[in-house]
Amino acid sequence: MLGYISARQAGLDDPLKLRRAEATRRVLSLELNKDKDIERIHGSGINTLDIEPVESRYMLSGGSDGVIVLYDLENWSKKPCYTCKAVCSVGRSHPDVHKFSVETVQWYPHDTGMFTSSSFDKTLKIWDTNTLQTADVFNFEETVYSHHMSPVATKHCLIAVGTKSPKVQLCDLKSGSCSHILQGHRQEILAVSWSPRHEYILATASADSRVKLWDVRRASACLISLDQHNGKKSEVFGETAKTAHNGRVNGLCFTSDGLHLLTFGTDDRIRLWNSSSGENTLVNYGKVYNDSRKGLKFTVSHGCSPEFVFVPYSSTIAIYTVYSGDLRTMLRGHYSSIDCCVFQPNFQELYSSGRDGNILAWVPSLRETESDDTSEKQCLNPAYEDAWSGSDDDG
Repeated sequence: MLGYISARQAGLDDPLKLRRAEATRRVLSLELNKDKDIERIHGSGINTLDIEPVESRYMLSGGSDGVIVLYDLENWSKKPCYTCKAVCSVGRSHPDVHKFSVETVQWYPHDTGMFTSSSFDKTLKIWDTNTLQTADVFNFEETVYSHHMSPVATKHCLIAVGTKSPKVQLCDLKSGSCSHILQGHRQEILAVSWSPRHEYILATASADSRVKLWDVRRASACLISLDQHNGKKSEVFGETAKTAHNGRVNGLCFTSDGLHLLTFGTDDRIRLWNSSSGENTLVNYGKVYNDSRKGLKFTVSHGCSPEFVFVPYSSTIAIYTVYSGDLRTMLRGHYSSIDCCVFQPNFQELYSSGRDGNILAWVPSLRETESDDTSEKQCLNPAYEDAWSGSDDDG
């Protein structure tokens, strides 16, 4: 670390290099925060979490009991041990509460004054945060599994919605109606995700083993149907061989720069794709357990070198290096299966929720990794280790 600081002071290194090194160290030292509790409001499993991107202070949670809770993550007590309190909640007595399980919650990307929720009760609801009343409700004929708003869109206000129908629904916040549909899948849509790089590019994952990339401005819409074999088998067997996984695909996540797309399937495989060409990069993450019948929400790091992906793995969270597939560590703390994890990039913190009804906070360890016996020194970050060894080579 001293090597990084010296190089930064001398102007030899890019200013972001030290930040990336520290961000990487913090991610690789994540541990369960025993001093920070999240107030338990939900009476059953928690399916979804979302942290607002404006201040990274407020978090939403949606449970299988239909309840939505808004938490303040700030430590107002100024004490080492504290509990993040629920600011407000849409409880069972609320007139607009979802009747069945809430599968996805998301903040409006540009303002904390609005958030969205979708549920097995076949509705997508738009909420006014200040009054906690619904500003609009979209009704569907089928169960809703997932929805997503683009984090970068400036020219449209479309919400992509995946339902039990094979058609992807696009709802327009401006008009308050479903603007159009995307056809091409053969079974229910389990996950949808807009690109963080291009505002009109949408990825969808289905129980038909397919993942498709769409440009919603085009008449045909579908740009690419991802092929795990990169065209080798499809040349022989035709379009039917173009599958992304050998099972249901229930997880999607773009890397923070939008250049790659990660997919997760019930064939116990994670795959990394070039989001421009649709090519399978063939990174091997090994077998990653996945028996979920609905959407599974995983996330990626921001500002690290290399970047990492956090994946629910039964009752643990597996951390893999995105571009090499190396398993770095497993985070243990939940008592039951995990359904969702979200990353807070400002402090490199991770939040997870699952069927045990708990929300756990994972924070970088503050303990030094030094030891009296230097041979037993534990180094968490290879770049960090190089900085130490390189700073005193001649000393």
